[in-house]
Amino acid sequence: MSEDFGPTFITVTDEDGKEIVLEFVDALEYNGQMYHAFFPAEVEDEEEDPDSGLVILKTVHENGEELLSTLDSDEELEAVYELFMETLFNDDEE
Repeated sequence: MSEDFGPTFITVTDEDGKEIVLEFVDALEYNGQMYHAFFPAEVEDEEEDPDSGLVILKTVHENGEELLSTLDSDEELEAVYELFMETLFNDDEE
């Protein structure tokens, strides 16, 4: 993805109905599934919200539409998180 035009932001709604603005970081494919990494664009207080780090969502297809969804298991999340960390840190070293 080109960064010539600045960052990409999306707004998602969590399970409590709260809207969260996320900044797109990167995307990768793992086991035939597309995953997207985001950082929260607005973090009020990281000490109060320990989950304000990297957000990973996957693309799912429902009724002919592409939607973003949470991951199905902790194992899936851990494997994809490690891949994103490798990718992000390798890009920083270059």
